[in-house]
Amino acid sequence: MLAAAVLAVCAAFSARGQAAGTFTPYSIYGVGDLSQPGTAYNKTMGGVGVALRNNGYINVLNPASVTARDSITFMSDFSLYGDNKIFHQEGIRSASNTFNINDLVMSFPLWRHTAMMVGIMPYSDTGFGYSFNYTDPDLIGHTGNITYSADGTGSLYRGFAAFGFSLGRHLSLGAQWNYYFGNIEKTYYTTFNDASYNSIRNGTSAKLTGHSLRVGMQYEQPLGPKLTLGLGATYNTPTKLGGTMESSRFSAGSAASDTLYYKMDNLGKDAVVKLAGEMAFGITLKNPGRWMAEFDYSRADWTKCGLDGARGFTASKAFAATVADAYRFGFEFIPNRNDIKYMRTVAYRVGAYHKNDYFLLDGKKVAATGITLGVTLPIYIMYLGGYNGVTLGVDFGQRGSVSGSMIRERYINFSIGVNLYDHWFQKFQYQ
Repeated sequence: MLAAAVLAVCAAFSARGQAAGTFTPYSIYGVGDLSQPGTAYNKTMGGVGVALRNNGYINVLNPASVTARDSITFMSDFSLYGDNKIFHQEGIRSASNTFNINDLVMSFPLWRHTAMMVGIMPYSDTGFGYSFNYTDPDLIGHTGNITYSADGTGSLYRGFAAFGFSLGRHLSLGAQWNYYFGNIEKTYYTTFNDASYNSIRNGTSAKLTGHSLRVGMQYEQPLGPKLTLGLGATYNTPTKLGGTMESSRFSAGSAASDTLYYKMDNLGKDAVVKLAGEMAFGITLKNPGRWMAEFDYSRADWTKCGLDGARGFTASKAFAATVADAYRFGFEFIPNRNDIKYMRTVAYRVGAYHKNDYFLLDGKKVAATGITLGVTLPIYIMYLGGYNGVTLGVDFGQRGSVSGSMIRERYINFSIGVNLYDHWFQKFQYQ
C-alpha cells in the first residue's frame, strides 16, 4: 500500500510538471513565484499554522504539530489549487487561469508519543510570457519591424519527512528534512522580420537541488475548562542550491546560424545561490472542538542569498533581493460536530493576510493583501473516524499596484482538498 502511494505521488507531480503551476510576470525574477503556504486546510485560514494543533487534520507548517493526533490513526491530505488572475498596467489588461496539484501528504504514528509525516508540494513556480514591438523610428527604419518576446516555465518542488514527539501534556517538538528539486527555463527572443538580419535567442536552463532542516515547537496551556492558549515557532535553515545553470545565446537567419555564447555553471561551485532561511511565530486561542483563532508572523532575509546579479535569476537591473515577511490571521468555527443537522457539523473558516515579496522592483516593495474563506464538509464513512472531509476554499486578493512601471494583479484563487482519516490496528469486538 505504501509503495503504491509513493508511486501515485511521483506520477501526480510528474504530470503537474507538464503544466504551468502559475502565470504571473513577477515569476520572471529569482526562483519564481513562491507558493502560498500549507494545504487547503491552512489556505482557508489565511495560511496560518505555526501554532495550530488539530487531531483531525494534517498541518504541514510546523513539524511539531504531527503529534496532535489520535494514537492509532493514519491521515492523508491531497489538494488542488486554481489560480485566476487579472493583470493591469498602463491601461493594458490581460488574464490567466491555471489549475494544478498543491500537495500530497501522509501522516502516521510511530511509537507512543511520536509521529511522522511525509509529503511533497511546490515551493515556487515560474510561468510568464509577453511580447512587444520596437517603436524607435530610427531603428526600425533601417532594420524593419523588430519583435521582442519572452517566456518561462518550471517549478521548484519540496519533498519532506517530518518527525515529532511530545514532552508531557503541553510541549511538542519536531524536526523536518526538506529536499528541493526542479527545473526552471527562461527564454528571450529578438526577431527581425527582415530575413537579411539574424534573429537572436537568449536563454537559461536551471536544474536545481538543495536541502534544508526545519525545526519547530508548540506549547499549549489550558486557561480554563473550555479555553486553551497555544504558542508555536519554527526555523527553516537557508538552502544552498546545487545543480547546473546553462546559459546560451544563438543567432539564426536565412544566411547562417551560429552559437554566440554557451556556458554551464555548477551551482555551489561556480556560483553560490541560496534559498533564504525563515523564522515564524504563532499564537492561537481556542475552545477545542468549537472555535479557534490564530495569528502568525514570518520573516525571511533574501539579501545575502546571491540572487542579485546571478545568471538566470536576475531578469533586469530593477530587481533587488530584500526581506520577505508576512502577517496572517485565521479563524475557524464549528457549530456542533455531533449535531444531527449536517450543516451544524461543517467547519467554517475565514482568514486574512498581508505579505511582502522577497524582491524589490526599482526600489519598491511588491506587496500582496488578501482575504480567504472556506469550509470543510464532513464525509461519514462506516468504521472510520469522523474527520474525513472535503475542504473548499477561496482567496480574494491583490498584489502590486498600477503606480510607476509595476503591474497590478487581482486574483480569485480556489483550493479543493480531501482529508482522509483511518484507524490502524483497531480490534473490533464483534465480527
